[in-house]
Amino acid sequence: MNQANVEKLVKTLLEEIGEDPKREGLVRTPLRVAKTYETLTQGYHQEIDEVLNGAIFNEKYDEMVLVKNIDFYSMCEHHMLPFYGKVHVAYIPDGKIVGLSKIPRIVEVFSRRLQVQERMTQQISDTINKYLSPVGVAVVAEAFHMCMMMRGVEKQNSSATTSAMHGVFQEDARTRMEFLDLIAHKNL
Repeated sequence: MNQANVEKLVKTLLEEIGEDPKREGLVRTPLRVAKTYETLTQGYHQEIDEVLNGAIFNEKYDEMVLVKNIDFYSMCEHHMLPFYGKVHVAYIPDGKIVGLSKIPRIVEVFSRRLQVQERMTQQISDTINKYLSPVGVAVVAEAFHMCMMMRGVEKQNSSATTSAMHGVFQEDARTRMEFLDLIAHKNL
């Protein structure tokens, strides 16, 4: 990202909405916005191989591994407004496990892009499936969308839930229900 170009665009935007970019409170706004967007879109510059950093291990564990309530923040690609919530990721290993901290890092890679929640959910699931070849993968994302809360229908209490399932989570209703029951329980 070219920070200087983004700063110019923000300055132009401020002028177009009727603001004075030279006003005391706005003088550094273009720089702050450029730095913010650098953070909010860092997922475009991250590679899954680097994020995983060799943290895939051979292990004979064959029960469900669940990391739930992973906070995420993303940007709606339609309005460039935030959506945020929690992601729950489960997989059943087939000889390979991944370091637990890598699962939130995978979520972060895909959430830090201009997104739609449906695609983000699928990308997380597909990535776990590709790198671990597990018996199954399940991902559920729950989010509030500022584009529905601040504009448009302006429904502050609405949320969206998406899911993506592979393998046994898609094929076996009991396994899927076990996952859904586990994510419904409160934290520790």
